[in-house]
Amino acid sequence: MKASAPRNYITGSEIAGGRIVNLLDRAEEMKLGRPAEGASALSGKSVALIFEKPSTRTRISFEVGVAELGGNPLVLRGDEMQLSRGESVEDTARVLSRYVSAIVIRSGSHENVVKLGEYSGVPVVNALTPEFHPCQALADLLTLKQRFGGLGGLKVAYVGDGNNVARSLAVAGSLVGVEVVVAAPDGYQLEPGGPAILTDDPLEAVHGADAIYGDVWISMGDEEAADQRRNDLEGFRIDADLLAAAKAEAIVLHCLPAHPGEEITAEVLYGPQSAVWDQAENRLHAQKALLEYLLA
Repeated sequence: MKASAPRNYITGSEIAGGRIVNLLDRAEEMKLGRPAEGASALSGKSVALIFEKPSTRTRISFEVGVAELGGNPLVLRGDEMQLSRGESVEDTARVLSRYVSAIVIRSGSHENVVKLGEYSGVPVVNALTPEFHPCQALADLLTLKQRFGGLGGLKVAYVGDGNNVARSLAVAGSLVGVEVVVAAPDGYQLEPGGPAILTDDPLEAVHGADAIYGDVWISMGDEEAADQRRNDLEGFRIDADLLAAAKAEAIVLHCLPAHPGEEITAEVLYGPQSAVWDQAENRLHAQKALLEYLLA
């Protein structure tokens, strides 16, 4: 057999995957050395934290994270800015860039976050949009890495509404060798052609899975269709029987807030295979590593 030619290139996905792994390694160091590890990384720097939507984990983890890195977190609600009175995203980006070292934004408009990044002179971090939740995906991967010692070859079954969390998990997982299978009913599934494997059968999805992942059935903005969504997603609850169909050592993930009895049972959420609370904590460490990478 003829020897293959020396490889003299790397793909974009490999670069991105390598950066993610490096970020996760750094996050683990920060977790072990908290709070002193990286304590001066953002010294003298301010970070604008814009929250157009209510938040618990995202706001608190970023605010604490910036402070623990020695920076000044500037928390801004949407109604506290002129954006709410018609000032353009472009002008907001231009002004904020003169004041702060980075912008973190949780928004109801993905397009506005993209535009903010285009017109900003400082890094912009997507802390959640209807399309993506990348910081949650970093915490998910950190949790998997800590539980299993690595990421390559793992399988995660996401069961329920194929939303921004599922999409970001699939994208990030594909870059580091994690297979993501999304089980959702018709009308709730991710778009075909992406990195996730799609199915409408939860049992098929969890077969051989190292982790089962769930999210709320009724997100902010879905309240008017709550009854319909509960009816449509009824067969996609994470319970003890579904967990038993995965690997014996499988863990359970949930990005929170949870509604026990809807998308997940209390028995599973608070059971011995739940990694949900480590996952929530890891938002802090993954985001600190990200901010250090962008600003230190």
